Amino acid sequence: MFIDTHVHLNADQYEEDIDEVIGRALEAGVEKMVVVGFDRKTIIRAMELAEQHAFIYAVVGWHPVDAVDCAEEDLAWIESLAAHPKVVGIGETGLDYYWDKSPKDVQQELFRKQIRLAQKVNLPIIIHNRDATADVVRILREEAAEKTGGIMHCFGGSVETAKECIAMNFMISLGGPVTFKNARMPKEVATDISLDHLLIETDAPYLAPHPYRGKRNEPAWVTLVAEEIARLKGLPVEEVAQRTTENAVKLFNMG
Repeated sequence: MFIDTHVHLNADQYEEDIDEVIGRALEAGVEKMVVVGFDRKTIIRAMELAEQHAFIYAVVGWHPVDAVDCAEEDLAWIESLAAHPKVVGIGETGLDYYWDKSPKDVQQELFRKQIRLAQKVNLPIIIHNRDATADVVRILREEAAEKTGGIMHCFGGSVETAKECIAMNFMISLGGPVTFKNARMPKEVATDISLDHLLIETDAPYLAPHPYRGKRNEPAWVTLVAEEIARLKGLPVEEVAQRTTENAVKLFNMG
């Protein structure tokens, strides 16, 4: 069995066929899915899906790209949702220096606030990092993020950075890019980092794995991520599935 630890079934791309997408995931052996909300609209939808399906859980937070749109009442709302039994994490939060909608200082301040919120409600924090590794690692360290730990979502950094994050109580989550032929660093991380510290995800509808690259991604294809990690490690895919599932259940306290 597999757990997709980061999927956006709350995205508009699934509006027409959400039930079929979920059905294909269950048929593929994906027994649990963690739907991540990152603004008002997607958080509301993540909560709806978590309440409708026993096997779907929610993560709630505010995306760094939209940091300029996040008010104090939004953070208070996220904190109130954290008490819901199906909410298993805070995020996705972090830094994104690729897009320039939100200034870096605004992103960094919101990132710090969400780390502190996660500590207050004692939930793991899910980290988005794009072109901002040094600042992400520095802020995690300065805010003592190891108190809750969490996930480096769709990790694309080096083995050295992965080890830094693991030392701060973070899991390394690999998605579709590990299957890309030219993805040197994700493959190195998959090879070198122990299964004790790995999770699998799709980030669907984005980042579809090979051979579906460029298409709308879906949670059923998390199996392809597991297969590539198994290939790189020389292990049966069943072992990768079992270990990453155990890691997710423990981190998210799924029981």
